[in-house]
Amino acid sequence: MKLDHALIAGVSLAALLAAGLPAQAQQAGGEALSEIVVTAQRGNQTQVIRGGTVGVLGDKPAGDVPFAIKSYGSALILNQQPQTLGQVLENDPSVRTGYAFGNAAELFIVRGFPLFGDDIAIDGMYGLTPRQLIAPELYEQVQVLNGASAFLNGAAPGGSGLGGNVNLVPKRAGARPLARATLNYTGDEHIGGSFDMARRFGEGDQFGIRINGAARTGDVAIDGEFRSAYVLGTGLDWTGERARLSFDLAYQRMHVRNLRPKVTLGTNAIPDVPKADHNYGQSWSYSTLRDVFGILRGEYDVTENVTLYAAAGARDGSEKGIYDSITVTDVLTGAANGGGSYIPRTDNNEAAQAGIRAKLGTGAISHEINAGGSAVWQVNRNAYDFFGGFASNLYTTPAVAQPASAFSGGDLDDPDPISRTRLYSAYIADTLGAFDDKVLLTLGIRHQVIRTKSYAYGTGVQSGEYDESANTPVVGLVVKPAEGLSLYANRIQGLAQGPTAPIDVRVVNSGEVFAPYKSTQYEIGGKYDFGRMAVSLALFQTKKPSAFTRPVDAANPAGPLVFAMDGEQRNRGIELSLDGEPVDGLRLIGGFSLSDAELRKTAGGVNEGNDVIGVPDYTINGNVEWDLPFMPAVTLTGRVVRTGSQKVDAANTLSIPAWTRFDLGARYVFLAGDRPVTLRLNVDNVADKRYWASSYDAFATTLLQGAPRTFKLSTTVDF
Repeated sequence: MKLDHALIAGVSLAALLAAGLPAQAQQAGGEALSEIVVTAQRGNQTQVIRGGTVGVLGDKPAGDVPFAIKSYGSALILNQQPQTLGQVLENDPSVRTGYAFGNAAELFIVRGFPLFGDDIAIDGMYGLTPRQLIAPELYEQVQVLNGASAFLNGAAPGGSGLGGNVNLVPKRAGARPLARATLNYTGDEHIGGSFDMARRFGEGDQFGIRINGAARTGDVAIDGEFRSAYVLGTGLDWTGERARLSFDLAYQRMHVRNLRPKVTLGTNAIPDVPKADHNYGQSWSYSTLRDVFGILRGEYDVTENVTLYAAAGARDGSEKGIYDSITVTDVLTGAANGGGSYIPRTDNNEAAQAGIRAKLGTGAISHEINAGGSAVWQVNRNAYDFFGGFASNLYTTPAVAQPASAFSGGDLDDPDPISRTRLYSAYIADTLGAFDDKVLLTLGIRHQVIRTKSYAYGTGVQSGEYDESANTPVVGLVVKPAEGLSLYANRIQGLAQGPTAPIDVRVVNSGEVFAPYKSTQYEIGGKYDFGRMAVSLALFQTKKPSAFTRPVDAANPAGPLVFAMDGEQRNRGIELSLDGEPVDGLRLIGGFSLSDAELRKTAGGVNEGNDVIGVPDYTINGNVEWDLPFMPAVTLTGRVVRTGSQKVDAANTLSIPAWTRFDLGARYVFLAGDRPVTLRLNVDNVADKRYWASSYDAFATTLLQGAPRTFKLSTTVDF
């Protein structure tokens, strides 16, 4: 059946191309109309933006900051037709995507550390984005900052992001009016469409409005897996003589039914990978995610060099889902145990920030001072209902009825709060410039307070409290010895809530609350932008403490125990990225990352020096676009994604092999009347390769299977 859909997709594209060729030929004599095609083709070029929002330092070119940063723009999102944020980040050689516990929630591995969906920022603020799945159509840029960012962004509420940060930039009305409509199809039977409209008006175009939305629904390439997404976003902005205001409001609803789950290992062996499109999930599983979120932001120029800014935002989120699981007990036959749970959850989050930026000159030294504060307030309401188990199979999966409840907690119809989190911080930084800003030294510090209260399911009785603080300084240096060349170094930290010692009669410090723990990163690198191409190289090392329980007296292992932050994880690596257009019509995005993530100072020396679970030893990406010189309205695209082997268990007795995936595509621009029309065909995983994509999991030994061959078609009309 999928082959039929693929053939239909190919025939449809061929027919559309054939229909478009005469239309273009008829207009060939008109230079104005030919210019429309050229302009549309240029607007479709998929490129990387060299810079982005660097937390409290504001928007900066990549060459001016001592950090590795890049941004993927809306043209890439439109051309590649991704349905989730993870599919956008597949372009980044330093990022790999996995699933979080239990459901379709995406998490990202950056420099060997997890970045949870809870900790994705929007417009520089935490706690406001949908926490499980993010539809990319609403955003102008997806910005990736490699490395720790506790000073730049504050501690992430979910406790992740020690290896990198992702920031989403909402769409804004540009100088040129926009009216765009897109229809799309994704195999197996997933159809949808989107629109994007923008206008500026008023004296000097001081007011702007941009409204965009998307709707898509249907089965995807995995057997029986159904997905739908409905998103709508509005961005308003106003620019005065000295002041600027913006307001963003968005709605997102995503639904996944019969999700193919991760595979938990109940035996000390790796099973063969099932058929690429096989689904070992159950039809009664689903996840429904609904979010409403918005941000109000303002800036005021007190003088030409002094700006005050403030922002506030909120998010209301609702999640309901029945999540199934599969645990393999026999890798030869695929015999497995199945399970399920119903987890309702709601979130009410608010965030705010305010500060001042000032540029000063003191003789030969310039100063850019940034100072301010931020706050995040979160309330999580949750309940759970776990089902009884059932027999299943990884390869010949039976359809079973939803099991009965085994045990539950909380009010399933109206969950009560189980946690309240408060994050407060104050920061100050000074970037000193010398020799006409060819040398830039950034010094700063942020004081962070983390407060949480936890409550018992059902009763609402407070069961725990956490109130700790920490300082996270930063030192960064940029030297520009030649035009387009920047050399940099930094020392920066990550910050996460410290653990609580387990309650146990043998643990002498049961219930002890540990201060927030800090990871420490050292990085050196260089960036060279020579117009047509940009290249960056980074070498980094990050150390993160970890906790475990050990005997108070090593000579008496059966005696009293103590819970201590005595362990360590050390990640070090090399990253190379490049992008640009080396010759007219040929564009490249690519790079590689070499990683050595190691367990150190382990409990009793067990697993000492072993590789960290789920961290590939290398990753390679390569994207290419070629505008055919003999058919200038046609662009061919290709992408290769290579991921090295990954350890599956802490003892390093199990691993999954390296894998390579190839994607191909084409774009064609023609005129329908005087309207440019863009046709796109993308085929992800052309070879329909079956592979284990990720083994990362913080709670169990699991495997995530890669997606099968997927056909994508879209037609975009600019009115």
